[in-house]
Amino acid sequence: MDVPPRDQEIATPGRGITASSRDMAALAREVTACRRCPRLVSWREEVARHKRAAYAGEEYWGHPVPGFGDPEARVLVVGLAPAAHGANRTGRMFTGDRSGDWLYAALHRAGFANRPESISRADGLALTDCYVTAAVRCAPPANKPTPTERDACRAFLEREMDLLARIRVIISLGGFAFHQLCRILNDRGESLPSPRPPFFHGQELSLHPGLTLLASYHPSQQNTFTGTLTRDMFDAIWERARELLEECG
Repeated sequence: MDVPPRDQEIATPGRGITASSRDMAALAREVTACRRCPRLVSWREEVARHKRAAYAGEEYWGHPVPGFGDPEARVLVVGLAPAAHGANRTGRMFTGDRSGDWLYAALHRAGFANRPESISRADGLALTDCYVTAAVRCAPPANKPTPTERDACRAFLEREMDLLARIRVIISLGGFAFHQLCRILNDRGESLPSPRPPFFHGQELSLHPGLTLLASYHPSQQNTFTGTLTRDMFDAIWERARELLEECG
């Protein structure tokens, strides 16, 4: 069984091996070994066996994908799930597909990433003050997890939220992540609007003092190719995150 490499899942540049990074590494190993959802296990492993022709010479990850980034982050980014031939292939969130190209380029422009692209777990990419994860950790058929699969992964996201003790801004990429975060935050006693707040690009919810949930359209090909999400729209989300961090001090 593969386990996450000794990159940012374990160590943070400039900080060394901290208690937080050790806890994150232990969680990453648990995520990687998970087999709770039979449909997702079957699908992710089938995709890893029957590879896309463009990647025929590569060894696919084919396991659940752990989060990636700075264990001392103040910005938490939550997507939907690994892409079948993206993170399910490379083993790193938002890596190896067009969505990741958009995400990490934007993070680099905003100063959260040391390089504008994410190619593989060994490419030297490092995030500063930012951690990237997803609501579901296995690539789902048709990119649509069931409610049962969504809920089975919830504990992993909640544990990341607990370990990332400095989080001040949570950014949801897409409606799926936004609504799952609203469920979690509501159950944790946050004062969310009633009825449940709608998802839209730029939606901003102020939670307990010093914590904000921001919503963005997902940087999927469907959204970026059609202009539903533009570079300026996406950059505005990260600029707002920076503003909120400055307000927190």
